[in-house]
Amino acid sequence: MPSSLPRPPVDLPIRRLTRDDLVPCADLSEDRGWPRDEHRWGLLLTAGTAYGIDDPEGKGLMASCVVTSYGPEDAAVGMMLVAGRHARKGIARYLMHAVIESTGGAALSLHATDAGRPLYEQLGFEAVGRTDRMSGLFRPGAAPERDAGDGGAVRVRPASAGDLPDILRLDTRATGLDRTQLLARLPAFADHLRVAEENGALVGYGALWPSAQSHALGPLVARDTATAKLLVASLAGATDRPLRADIDARHTDLLAWLGAHGLEPGAPTTLMTLGGTRQPGDRERYFAPLSVATG
Repeated sequence: MPSSLPRPPVDLPIRRLTRDDLVPCADLSEDRGWPRDEHRWGLLLTAGTAYGIDDPEGKGLMASCVVTSYGPEDAAVGMMLVAGRHARKGIARYLMHAVIESTGGAALSLHATDAGRPLYEQLGFEAVGRTDRMSGLFRPGAAPERDAGDGGAVRVRPASAGDLPDILRLDTRATGLDRTQLLARLPAFADHLRVAEENGALVGYGALWPSAQSHALGPLVARDTATAKLLVASLAGATDRPLRADIDARHTDLLAWLGAHGLEPGAPTTLMTLGGTRQPGDRERYFAPLSVATG
């Protein structure tokens, strides 16, 4: 480990995590009061680069962190977890320094909890936005209205294999990133993947995937808020589980609509960046990430 890294109280080797570490990663999530989410961990461990520190006493993982790269210049950081019995010992700072160095100067983004934000600010991250969590049982009502467009009727349907190129184009326009290595796994990862179509052209897509006793909504990318509502209503109708969605806070109309349909606000996270405050792409079209861990 480079000598410039801050030293924790004892020597703690950092290693790459693999799918063989899925259960210890889920155990670490549970230790911190999060859902185990083995399904999500399986995606993160294959689509991203995960780092971990083993507990010297043989009690599983002491800490974890995952980097999901979107080309050589951009990456998202997530799942920065330290076991409760090892909290406040400088381990998170130690691991984050190593993770930052491993990315070779790429612009980094992450979603910080209120507890984690002071550390990230000390490391040079700057707040650029907020994500609001909404969760609960979705109560269907009248069909959401669609903003006036060019006259075509928008319909939502299950995605097919042939839709992936158009989904990738929609996503790249919204995020400014090439997220092929993540989204190519979405059909197998999600329980439901749906697209919004108008006059034969895709104008949005969304997915629903299992998380503990809930279904998590994301990613959600759409031309406008009305299209996003159509996708949410369609996906919500496909499950009887509670929904969870992390919505970009700038989309106040969608947040209010979700509240009117039974979802309650939870703990927000702060979107932070290192290496520039830019957010590439047309973020007015980006309503929700697949997970805050993937950006």
